[in-house]
Amino acid sequence: MPLELTTQDTVSAESESLIRVNSADEPQGFLGKTACHDGAGLLHRAFSTFILNPAGELLLQRRHPSKRLWPDYWSNSCCSHPRAGEEMDVAVTRRLQQELGLGADLEFMFKFEYRAVFEDKGTEHELCWVYLGCTPSSPVIDPTEISEWRWIRAKDLDRELEQHAERFTPWLKIEWKRLRDDNWVR
Repeated sequence: MPLELTTQDTVSAESESLIRVNSADEPQGFLGKTACHDGAGLLHRAFSTFILNPAGELLLQRRHPSKRLWPDYWSNSCCSHPRAGEEMDVAVTRRLQQELGLGADLEFMFKFEYRAVFEDKGTEHELCWVYLGCTPSSPVIDPTEISEWRWIRAKDLDRELEQHAERFTPWLKIEWKRLRDDNWVR
């Protein structure tokens, strides 16, 4: 069952303002989401969250088919952008609640810059903050953002990424490798 959202609580809109940053993560102003993702993409701040359950399984989501970039691809639990003037911890908590109906204690793990082009539709060029958390709850998804979800064991995700990497978002692959290489997820 989807969460009831007011107009102010819109989960995601192409018109929302994103925080432009330089490679040192220093704010450079604000620009609409569409403009940030057009062409070669403009560097902006983002976040990715990996949620585990008490059994150590990772929550994966499949992006809704209406998404401009990487529709129908499997991705990490939650990813988005902080809004203009919004602190990162507030943005991550807001988005987990809006998109997944979840709360979790989160730990900041690392941040990195990447660029990924999706066909002729646009580009992600993000300075991405990565968080790891745990919850005993099951998600209550927003069906306008997520088409399906599942829990998966780390070794099974490793196998799927090896056999079918094309089914997953580029940022998931980068972030998961680092989480595994640094032994943050076993």
